[in-house]
Amino acid sequence: MAPISKECDFLVIGGGSGGLACARRASGQWGAKTIAVESNRLGGTCVNVGCVPKKITWNAAAIAETLHEAAAYGFNIKETGPFDFTTFKHKRDDYIKRLNGIYERNLEKDHVEYLHGRAHLLSKNEVEVVLDSGSKETIRAKKILLATGGHPNIPNTPGAELGITSDGFFDLETLPKRVALVGAGYIAVEMAGMFHHLGSETHLFIRHETFLRTFDPMIQETIVKEYERQGIHIHRNSSQSQIVKKDDGWMTMHYTDKTSPDGSTLDIDCLLWAIGRNPEVEDLGLDKAGVHQNEKGQIIADDYQNTNVDNIYSLGDVCGKIELTPVAIAAGRQLANRLFGGPQHQNAKLDYTNIPSVVFAHPEVGSIGLTEREARDRFGDANIKVYKTDFTAMYYAMMPAEAKPPTAYKLVCAGEEEKVVGLHILGSGSAEMLQGFGVAVKMGARKRDFDSCVAIHPTSAEELVTLK
Repeated sequence: MAPISKECDFLVIGGGSGGLACARRASGQWGAKTIAVESNRLGGTCVNVGCVPKKITWNAAAIAETLHEAAAYGFNIKETGPFDFTTFKHKRDDYIKRLNGIYERNLEKDHVEYLHGRAHLLSKNEVEVVLDSGSKETIRAKKILLATGGHPNIPNTPGAELGITSDGFFDLETLPKRVALVGAGYIAVEMAGMFHHLGSETHLFIRHETFLRTFDPMIQETIVKEYERQGIHIHRNSSQSQIVKKDDGWMTMHYTDKTSPDGSTLDIDCLLWAIGRNPEVEDLGLDKAGVHQNEKGQIIADDYQNTNVDNIYSLGDVCGKIELTPVAIAAGRQLANRLFGGPQHQNAKLDYTNIPSVVFAHPEVGSIGLTEREARDRFGDANIKVYKTDFTAMYYAMMPAEAKPPTAYKLVCAGEEEKVVGLHILGSGSAEMLQGFGVAVKMGARKRDFDSCVAIHPTSAEELVTLK
């Protein structure tokens, strides 16, 4: 066995949002000698190929929407040229590089030693890190955190390698003319909306009748109908049999769907697979430390982020609990508090209930708590009361009827107290709106608490405190 070259109190494998938050709290606040290891760019999926560049691109798509809508307000806007996707892409890259630098400086500020390399468990206390130079460090750590995240899946469909994933989306130098996206989760839905509003002919292939199928049916039905109204081509009950490269650089997708059960083809210049993610564990050496995984390969961790090995912990996407950046950050900070913060933090952990989530679709979607079906299954039909509304937001009042996007809200209430156990919103501004209402739901608000709040008029949000 290689000689030990470093020793520490806490070794964090994975430089994504959760791992970094945990490392910085452990070292900067509690004084634990901490080493962080990352083999890619600091910030993980969120900063580099996820939330941050996605939201920047969504902003660009929203501006394109606004320019289109301006005519209804009397503006006569003439574009002197097409959207300069290449310039936009490079500016977005520059911003992400600045964030990478900020993350590294924050580690230094909190006295976390940073190694750029690939880590492999040798035992429950020892890790080998292969650095960029090819040299190796062997680290002995009292405690180890596995926060390696995940990566997108590609199917075994013939020719699937001709497509890209959400990672490759951010490498595109030019905007595709015709794009096919395969998937029904938030990544596929968000990227379909962005492609469409930036000018690509967009086809979304889903396996069932709707997408966002973990969300409340009101959300599913409304957003599918709205995407079709906007001109996005939805291919229901679809499957792909092969992808063939053409001589002109395009490709041909062979598929079946609801309207073409005997098969059809589509020529495209971009194919994006958004069919789920796998945990980043392939060469982590979990077997050498005896760390257990589930049938999906995810590391099994309890609500305190404990694995089955007493000094090894795990959090974030590699565990597959709730794959959201703020969840990993909050879990990481609580874990650092519990491990190094003294007796007052011995029971610290993240509460995984009532976590708000948003889909940056067009329009935005927000949800916290139980869907109506989940609430009825948990509490019984007789104990559930649902309040809902759909309307046209005032912003769209100046537009022709066929150009007005929907707004739809639902409160799911349980028991005689009518505690709000689910809140589901779709419409412009839903992302910002949900953060505030999320606090109310987390605190256990009842319907009468919503009713007691004086409405802010004229807003869409006021509808949530005036539901009948």
